[in-house]
Amino acid sequence: MRRELYTLIALTVVLAATPVTSAVSVAVETLNPSPHAIDIPPWFKETFLDFREDVREAAAAGKRLMVYFGQDGCPYCRELMRVNFSQKELADKTRRHFNAVAINIWGDREVTWMDGKVMTEKAFAAFLKVQFTPTLLFFDEKGRVALRVNGYYPPHQLHAALDYVAGRHESRTAFADYLRKNTREAASGRLNDQPFFLKPPLNLDRKPGLATRPLAVLFEQKQCAACDELHRTGFKEPSVQSLITRFDVARLELFGAEELVTPLGKPTTAELWARELKVAYTPTLVFFDSNGREAFRVETYLRPFHLASSLEYVASGAYRSEPSFQRFVQARAERIRAAGGRADLW
Repeated sequence: MRRELYTLIALTVVLAATPVTSAVSVAVETLNPSPHAIDIPPWFKETFLDFREDVREAAAAGKRLMVYFGQDGCPYCRELMRVNFSQKELADKTRRHFNAVAINIWGDREVTWMDGKVMTEKAFAAFLKVQFTPTLLFFDEKGRVALRVNGYYPPHQLHAALDYVAGRHESRTAFADYLRKNTREAASGRLNDQPFFLKPPLNLDRKPGLATRPLAVLFEQKQCAACDELHRTGFKEPSVQSLITRFDVARLELFGAEELVTPLGKPTTAELWARELKVAYTPTLVFFDSNGREAFRVETYLRPFHLASSLEYVASGAYRSEPSFQRFVQARAERIRAAGGRADLW
């Protein structure tokens, strides 16, 4: 019979005891990256991290298992906890349909995977190729991944992700289609252009001699607030503007009918290729190497520092020798600060 570990995170107690001086100070604080551990809601479960048991326990309660991957000092994790899970409706929905467990991607606690293999938290995160925090993994009753959310989703999109998994839609509907149908947001209603976008018709074939630079493919939608923000702020950042010149950049509409040739030389349409790549979130950036193989992707909300970091990660070739994007980001931030610059994570 399994036992739950009813322990409290000391930092949560300390933070809860910290006096709040004004509504203004709280609003300002939430915009700054967290310098310390991210406080996990008390309704997250403390378990032995044997996911076979965690899946069984969730199923016995008529729920599914949600595993959160985070790290200290992560501003996107902070947003998830203090913006998303501070909303009663969203928190109640998560608690009603899921048992939530937290993993520290640099942690040393032992984790037991579905096949019985035991490893540390950090080895587990590397095994699952967790490149962004937060990452959420949702498991079905048989221990299969029903949905993976790589990075931060704002509340309305997280609502849709929870509904998708809680409603067992993964066997009937692609998440991209579900997200499109079940989310609404205020946006410009148009695709924003950039002078560095390749002009159609798009031949993205990476055969030798056809391209000299790595390829970045941007998937967007017209009704997409994060896409508008990317063009309004992300592409205006000087470091991003400098790095983007090292790429061939193609922009495609996620459900568009535009015809193109893929990096592997295959004729297709934007929508069909997006489905093949399993792109659901917009904006998504997919990077390809000189052989037409996917090298890296960004399928989450990013602020300018992390956008520039992803471009440098690929343009420099660092992804070949450093498999962890998070370690690359940390090293890049340290280099910038050592040179007297500012690494504004948020």
